[in-house]
Amino acid sequence: MSKNRMIIIGEKETFIIRVLKNKIQDAGVDCDFVPCSVNDINSSISDMSLIILYMDDGVLTHEDVLHFLVDNLEEKNIQMMLVGEQQDVAYVCDHVPGDLIYHTFNRPIDNNEFVKKVMDYYMKMDAGEFKKSILIVDDDPQYLALVREWLKGKYKVSMANSGLQAIKWLGKNKVDLILLDHEMPVTSGPQVLEMLRSDEETKSIPVMFLTGKGDKESVMSVVALKPEGYFLKSIKREDLLEKLEEFFILHK
Repeated sequence: MSKNRMIIIGEKETFIIRVLKNKIQDAGVDCDFVPCSVNDINSSISDMSLIILYMDDGVLTHEDVLHFLVDNLEEKNIQMMLVGEQQDVAYVCDHVPGDLIYHTFNRPIDNNEFVKKVMDYYMKMDAGEFKKSILIVDDDPQYLALVREWLKGKYKVSMANSGLQAIKWLGKNKVDLILLDHEMPVTSGPQVLEMLRSDEETKSIPVMFLTGKGDKESVMSVVALKPEGYFLKSIKREDLLEKLEEFFILHK
């Protein structure tokens, strides 16, 4: 469980925080206390997968910390839990996007319920429930397998080898982004995009084209269809991952 690491952020390491930290460690999760300052959090957050914001005296005066946490949670695609008085919890919920908050606890906190929620979080994380989902649509099975291999560590990846198979799959499944081959036989990428945009259930799904043609005329014809973006199939793994991360941060 080495990847399961979390921090509890608070004004000071109180007796209650030490109790919560010890119980989490006993459950097999690495847990540390971090003082409520941007510098301290920044030095501890790099490999964290969950953050607990324990709101005690003074924590909510650190508005810079709240902004810093939101930016990092979005970038790392992780969430946080809140512990505090009802009005403090409500304040943070009003100032932080809801998809960044996994659960809230009003003080006094039930220690066993706290541990249960933390373990539930990690079970869902291990199952990939918090990963963004991407559908890759391409008639080339080798290219499909290659891109899936590139993305599967960070995203929940599904594949379709034709436009019609993609449409059928989307009738039963939800997805956060479609990577769509522009040049496909039978039903081309533009035709698939047209079908997606004409259906209420799929018209809002972001679509990025995959194209093997990099000349100006081909690129302009792709851009004219107004997808959320496009990638040349010659793109390198690191560049693709970076561009996808940028896309999801900008489209929170």
